[in-house]
Amino acid sequence: MKHTLFFSLLIAYTFSLSLLGKPNVVLLLSDDLGYQDIGCYEGPVKTPALDQLAAGGTRFSDFYSGCAVCSPSRAVLLTGRHHIRAGVYSWIFDGTQNSHLLEREITLAEILKDAGYATAHVGKWHLGLPTADRKKPTPSDHGFDYWFATANNAAPSHRNPNNFVRNGEAVGEIEGYSCQIVVDEAIDWLDQSDRDIPFFLNVWFHEPHAPIAAPDEIVSQYGGLEDRAAIYSGTIANEDQAIGRLLAKLREIDDPKNTLIFYGSDNGSYRDDRTGGLRGRKGMNWEGGIRVPGIFNWPGKIAANRLETAPAGLVDILPTVCRLLNLDTPQGVHLDGTDLSSLLTGGGKRFERTQPLFWHLQKARPIVAIRDGDYSLVAEPDFELSTHNMFQETWIPSIKSGTYKNYQLFNLKTDPKQKTDIARQNPELTDRLKKQLLEINASIMADGPDWHLIP
Repeated sequence: MKHTLFFSLLIAYTFSLSLLGKPNVVLLLSDDLGYQDIGCYEGPVKTPALDQLAAGGTRFSDFYSGCAVCSPSRAVLLTGRHHIRAGVYSWIFDGTQNSHLLEREITLAEILKDAGYATAHVGKWHLGLPTADRKKPTPSDHGFDYWFATANNAAPSHRNPNNFVRNGEAVGEIEGYSCQIVVDEAIDWLDQSDRDIPFFLNVWFHEPHAPIAAPDEIVSQYGGLEDRAAIYSGTIANEDQAIGRLLAKLREIDDPKNTLIFYGSDNGSYRDDRTGGLRGRKGMNWEGGIRVPGIFNWPGKIAANRLETAPAGLVDILPTVCRLLNLDTPQGVHLDGTDLSSLLTGGGKRFERTQPLFWHLQKARPIVAIRDGDYSLVAEPDFELSTHNMFQETWIPSIKSGTYKNYQLFNLKTDPKQKTDIARQNPELTDRLKKQLLEINASIMADGPDWHLIP
């Protein structure tokens, strides 16, 4: 008995020692934030908290979402895999769709939880939640010990939302604005957490996704109280203030050198004036729909006040965090993302992407896009497929077997606004990228589930 107790205590002590030095991990995600919305990306909104985060870390000039709409991009972020592999073809509507993030997927939360981290998700989820007619997994089934979420957007708007669910229980109307409510919940969770173990805090804001709302005193700094552009800016400024409160709390509970922070957006803006002049917007596979801010901060580990120009994206978060924390990535699982640690830490290792960045979205034209180095190749479907915003799972067989046409090639270094198709002038390059696109597409479609066949 004594020996058993001794060995149990020894195992517990050894495990606690293994956690020493492991940094906390915080992921911050905006919803529909454009490439040129916030201050450090030369946007019109005053964002001192995010600007400070960028000044203390590395900011990417060419950072990409996982998709041009919400749900798929979030699946990419959590898994490091293309969203179709993970079961998410487009944005999820739980009332009519079987789709959800597949339970078989290994998320970053599960990896960190297995490594001894406390894990929490607060804010928008949009990866499937149960309904009366459909049994779907919740964040707790994807590695989160604690969750406080909405199935999709804050309703009826960012102001006084009534659709938050906490660990499976509906909360009812909450007074205030969504971003501040989300940070209140995050701070409460941090206050109740065991300070002796590291934590993973996943904070997904609703702002500036419509329907929008922000305090009058903030909106008035950007225009009239009924001006949609001013309200839009106000939601971002309000979110930045909430982030500032969260960062202050993180500094209070631990040395900043012990916390790795990432900030990004799930897709581009729905406003044409907030994409930095890039072609397209949310819902499109042009640069304006998929290029977003990307900021990494970890004092003493990640280079400060640095601009990185190598293309990167949400798909790279899981392998990058795993490498920075010396954790193994999932065994036997194909990751579409690449470890960015050599870019972030300057470790001397040359960065080489394992495969080009790849996007697919049923409603978008072009429907597919890849980026390899300076070049982007896009194409349209060579089959009949609706561009309706509400995804129908009966379309999946056509998507999985579909082919493409009208390939266009762009040099994003010299033509970031994608004005000039150079495919005809570069046939060999076009053929090489086309071959890569089709190989990645075939691999992804082979993994994608056919939801309309599932009861």
